[in-house]
Amino acid sequence: MNPISSRLLNQQLVAPQFSKPEEVVSHFGAMQAQEYRMMRWAVEMRTKRPSEKAFTKAFNEGKISRLHLLRGTWQLVCADDYWWMLDLCAPKSKQVINGWMSSNKIIIPDEEKSMIRNLIIETAERKGSVSKEDFEEALKAKGIMMDDHRLSYHIRFAELDGVICSGDLLPMKATYALSENKIPRTEPIERDWALSRLATKYFQSHSPATLEDFVWWSGVNIGDCRRAIDLIGNHLYCDSYKGKTFYLHESCRTRGFRKGEYLLIPPYDEYLIGYKSRDIVLDPEYKHYAHNNSGIFQPVIAHDGIICGNWSPFKKEPVVTFFKGEHEEAELKSSIDKYKLFKTK
Repeated sequence: MNPISSRLLNQQLVAPQFSKPEEVVSHFGAMQAQEYRMMRWAVEMRTKRPSEKAFTKAFNEGKISRLHLLRGTWQLVCADDYWWMLDLCAPKSKQVINGWMSSNKIIIPDEEKSMIRNLIIETAERKGSVSKEDFEEALKAKGIMMDDHRLSYHIRFAELDGVICSGDLLPMKATYALSENKIPRTEPIERDWALSRLATKYFQSHSPATLEDFVWWSGVNIGDCRRAIDLIGNHLYCDSYKGKTFYLHESCRTRGFRKGEYLLIPPYDEYLIGYKSRDIVLDPEYKHYAHNNSGIFQPVIAHDGIICGNWSPFKKEPVVTFFKGEHEEAELKSSIDKYKLFKTK
């Protein structure tokens, strides 16, 4: 087993199979979207012809939505997966948020939650696509003063209850819209079926991966993760690498990897954050270049799948630096040109 080439292929980072951004998101089930600007590249770099405009169109049409879902963090999900993933994952995410509130000594009474929920719905109905600042203005208009942190909790609970989803895509600022107006509701599915779909999407996009990786990514308890793997067991096979047991989905590709390619990977990308253990592609000696102990991830460069440098995506001309190995100018320039072209298409 070559875990690096397999991950590159199954993560669609080399020889991508999809043309549409919503197809990429569906393949993953959920994609980390912590960085509002860079989530577009995270998806589009996995398409055959990366285009920022294509992502914006799919996002604005509700084919892709951004919300706090797995582990209480920002994720992208496609419309077909939105409702069943909420049903499956929202309860655990609410537990996470309640834990954060408890540690910050914040209590939200039911009466307050109902009042703010109604205000959120009214504001979204009136404006269509609204920002957090719009919610703050609506609160002030009713004489309600609320700090930013507390309002954020109200918004997250509204997301997890399926009341609001992402609104139109703006350059820098997240917006919200009523879910019922943007994402067609799908029929509920049985819990076991949902667990099997979650496991299928994870292992088809992240293979090879361990049980611990799946538990970390999904935020679901370990018993449910084991159950999910059992449910799709006939579609998985196991292999061993450095003393660990890895699962690979039967759909995994193992051929099509071309050596020499550089990848400009955005912060919080699934290539790193989708696994609990990242030392297969990131030497522990250099992990501080990719992320700190507080969970802040940086843009990184991979050469043949190995993390070897950093890049600055928000400058007119991307700036690259290397902390490991030699680099080849021609291949690197090709990757930089691909990113620059994405920004214009």
